[in-house]
Amino acid sequence: MTAKIFHADVEVGTELPAQTFPVTRATLVRYAGASGDFNPIHWNERFAKEVGLPDVIAHGMFTMAEAIRVVTDWVGDPGAVVEYGVRFIRPVVVPDDDQGATIEVSGKVAAKLDDHTVRVDLTATSAGQKVLGMSRAIVRLS
Repeated sequence: MTAKIFHADVEVGTELPAQTFPVTRATLVRYAGASGDFNPIHWNERFAKEVGLPDVIAHGMFTMAEAIRVVTDWVGDPGAVVEYGVRFIRPVVVPDDDQGATIEVSGKVAAKLDDHTVRVDLTATSAGQKVLGMSRAIVRLS
């Protein structure tokens, strides 16, 4: 059980625990089945390369969902996320091997807002490059 996080106890600059999320081709197949997004750039290496990508890439919405887990794990309640948005700036390239790729995500409280909310800025990288830009969540605290 996660302890409640109180607005009064959180300061600007508070760092959320960073997390690393593995992504394999099997992960992408499961996500495609769950989401209904069967675009071949997410599973067919030949097709991905024909359209100019370096290899198969993770779904943008999958990448976005993994990133917000840092916030929901920290606050302990996915319903506390009031608003969330990102810009997709680079794809997560997922090679066809036993390791796949990883998405590294860190977060920091950037501002305390009204109504017991805070803005959390996230940084998401893969292969040493930023994959999401302007990744921000508004979170309601106790």
